[in-house]
Amino acid sequence: MGDATATVLAAGIGLIAAVIGAVIAGRYAERGAKVGGRKAVEAALAQVHGEAAAEHWQWVRSQRYQSFASLLAAYTALDEVLARITPEVRGGAPLDVATRDELRRAALEMQDKTSLLALWGPDEARVLAYALTRKAVAAVSSVLQVERATSEGRSRDWSNYEQTRSGMTEAYATFLQRAGEIIRDPMQTVS
Repeated sequence: MGDATATVLAAGIGLIAAVIGAVIAGRYAERGAKVGGRKAVEAALAQVHGEAAAEHWQWVRSQRYQSFASLLAAYTALDEVLARITPEVRGGAPLDVATRDELRRAALEMQDKTSLLALWGPDEARVLAYALTRKAVAAVSSVLQVERATSEGRSRDWSNYEQTRSGMTEAYATFLQRAGEIIRDPMQTVS
């Protein structure tokens, strides 16, 4: 075998080795590209799901804030009506139809806002909101009972009204404190 033949044979073996190496490298590159592409897609999906969850959480938090605020506004409206009519009722003056209707509408609005809040939670806020509404409705019933009472029963009924009004104020303070804590908590749950 001459030098030329050995060189050609070595070149042929080198060429075959290079082709085999290129084929093997190409297959591994293809597999690596598929795995890398799959991992990139998985990472992108995880990021999208994470962003969607964060946006959903922010949306729920916003809805909670709005429902808390609307319940507090309804409470304030009812409280203002009660504060306005209390001296009249205390003095024995009967309420006119428009004032009775205003009082009932304010109580119904508060019940409506409590139901809306129940949709957004959390459960603790829902429970406190229903407790606040029950106390407010009790105060409305109590002031109407005072207004209907005869002079003999008025002082007993007045004492009952003062207790229900105090219970309403306490329930409001409890709800307000806890609602504020919930809204300020960055780790609050969506459920």
